[in-house]
Amino acid sequence: MPSKSSDTRPGASWGLKLAAFGTLLFLHFPMWIIFLYTFTPDETTYTFPLPGFTTKWFGVALQRADLWRSLTLSLQVATVATIAALILGTFAAAAVYRSNFFGRESISFLLLLPIALPGIVTGIALRTAIGGLDIPFSFWTIVIGHATFCVVVVYNNVLARFRRTNATMIEASMDLGANSFQTFRYVVLPNIATALLAGGMLAFALSFDEVIVTTFTAGQQTTLPIWIFSQLSRPRDRPVTNVVATIVILITFLPIFIAQKISAGSSETEGETK
Repeated sequence: MPSKSSDTRPGASWGLKLAAFGTLLFLHFPMWIIFLYTFTPDETTYTFPLPGFTTKWFGVALQRADLWRSLTLSLQVATVATIAALILGTFAAAAVYRSNFFGRESISFLLLLPIALPGIVTGIALRTAIGGLDIPFSFWTIVIGHATFCVVVVYNNVLARFRRTNATMIEASMDLGANSFQTFRYVVLPNIATALLAGGMLAFALSFDEVIVTTFTAGQQTTLPIWIFSQLSRPRDRPVTNVVATIVILITFLPIFIAQKISAGSSETEGETK
């Protein structure tokens, strides 16, 4: 086995370290403020330091039936949208990678476009299209909206993995008599498994906290981000809203953290085998 080479890269300068710390502080400080004020006993004013400490708002939040309905709907939508994204994103990546046809780059660009467009543009376009077709807004229209940008995440991950996969392995499998299904199951799937898992985790996190394209509701139910948005007009419910926002942050943090670890681990493994 090839030996690991020592890391001889120079350390980062203090200026670069300060810039990195400042960026992290800018991104994460508001989330810590939300977390801090989930423990305030005063439901109307926010002062620092806190006038006291309480965990009662967690109990109040967990007793809200409308919260549980929104949380359940968000989890269901994220799960179905992720499954759809895994299937469509994988097929699209395989088609773009393995086929050389006219307009391939244009199709690849169109697949990536939804993640680059502002969410409000995607939401308005979807709402107009679905309304113009006289399709009633429901659970499945929310799934369609979320799948439009979840597919991009899976497509990017799987296509990148296809490009790093040795094509001779697939050719050898076919030469040895394996059919297309056997080649996919025993050669292709093991090679793209970590990319699928990482893409699925990211897609789930994106779908769960997406607010723009879920402005159309499923009957009287709304997804969790829309529920949080509706609570902003109720100052006395703000501590409960902070609790729910903290739950959303934790639920979306875990899939992204796991996906990052999977991607980093697979990259290190590939580097060691070269």
